[in-house]
Amino acid sequence: MGSEPALEEEDLSPAEDPDADPLGGRVPAGRGAVLTRRGITLRVLLKDGLIEPGDSVLSIHYLGKRFVGDLLCDGKIRWVETGQLFNSPSAWATHCKKLINPAKKSGCGWASVKYRGQKLVQYKTSWLHKYQPAAETGLVSEGEEEELGEEEEEEEEGSRKTGSKSQLEPESSPPEKRGERKECVPVRYHTLGSRDSGRDPHTLVELTAFSAINRFQPFNVAMSSNVLLLLDFHCHLTRSEVVGYLGGRWDTNTQLLTVLRAFPCRSRLADRDSAPAVEEEICQNLFMRGLSLVGWYHSHPFSPPHPSLQDIDSQMDYQLKLQGSSNGFQPCLGLLCGPYSLGNQGLQSKITPFCVVPPPEQRPNDYGIPVEVEVSSVQDAFLTSDVLHEMMLLVEFYKWAPDLVRFTEPWNQEITFLDKLKGSLNGHAPKDQAYSQILEYVYNQLLTGQG
Repeated sequence: MGSEPALEEEDLSPAEDPDADPLGGRVPAGRGAVLTRRGITLRVLLKDGLIEPGDSVLSIHYLGKRFVGDLLCDGKIRWVETGQLFNSPSAWATHCKKLINPAKKSGCGWASVKYRGQKLVQYKTSWLHKYQPAAETGLVSEGEEEELGEEEEEEEEGSRKTGSKSQLEPESSPPEKRGERKECVPVRYHTLGSRDSGRDPHTLVELTAFSAINRFQPFNVAMSSNVLLLLDFHCHLTRSEVVGYLGGRWDTNTQLLTVLRAFPCRSRLADRDSAPAVEEEICQNLFMRGLSLVGWYHSHPFSPPHPSLQDIDSQMDYQLKLQGSSNGFQPCLGLLCGPYSLGNQGLQSKITPFCVVPPPEQRPNDYGIPVEVEVSSVQDAFLTSDVLHEMMLLVEFYKWAPDLVRFTEPWNQEITFLDKLKGSLNGHAPKDQAYSQILEYVYNQLLTGQG
């Protein structure tokens, strides 16, 4: 991933600044001209000893997300995640915030960026106290004063989110039988209001249509039927929640996201020890197939396939990670599957594609808006050998699990859980009808030991 040219902002070149020293710093008051707050740069603060260069000493909190940067000796900022360089706090803050909220016009970097936990704007004030005590009043940088309140709200919201996540694994509930056999009723997004630490993170939220927020869906999606078959099979196997990832390609010219492969995670959501190995295997499989990570899937075994508050935050995280340092738009698709949702009396699972739109800028403490995404399913010609192999690996992984679905038991008064599974997978059948004989072998393996 190439580095983007450093963004220019605030800094004066030595030709324009007669008081600049050979290292790019400025001579403080008493040794040169009076500086306004806008004239005070990181180089000034470094030269006069108010701050020191260091790794991971700079941070930004915005809409619940955290960015970390290194402060270099020349006053530039290096974003830790990508190695990208920025010439000023405002340039870095604007770039990071636009990744989350493309409508963001400015970053107000000095009020947003913290140095060792303290806002940089406070170091500006300290510099003025020390070197220009008579000039500090009324010298607020352009735009700085009006955004200070907003940045404080964003900081408070970000501080509510604790804990760290691995590169791929979403923060989700442990694998106990959460909500099993209990129908969860989703709430409407507009009833949520601002983030509340006392709210249950497993609260389900109804999806909103793009038209309801006066937007068009910014990309099209075509999905292989084998992807749906494999993830649906995975979600049916256990009474606990599962997660997996989606590989495919993104065409910037046609704005088409093609989802070609599902990668089930053969690990428990709460098993942090095995997660790195699972992630590494998925990354290698993506690379070997020439695919990119384009999304993820997640199950709500006995609940409607609406995103929980945790799912919304996880989806926002994924969108940010897939965006990376790219200036162009890069979509990320989330899929929710409810194989045994009590509200669905049909055999076929309800699978819901969604993405998350950032909240309005004037309401930074609100949750992201979960929006339903329209997807076109493309019927594959046949069931591929790698999909069959993945199904057998899943059977082996869950074979002796205590939360394995007992497929010989009745799902309702008329059919068993195995009949339910077969009926759902038939909805993703390839054109080659020989697949049914192939799947019979899988089903027989699934029943081994269940009596």
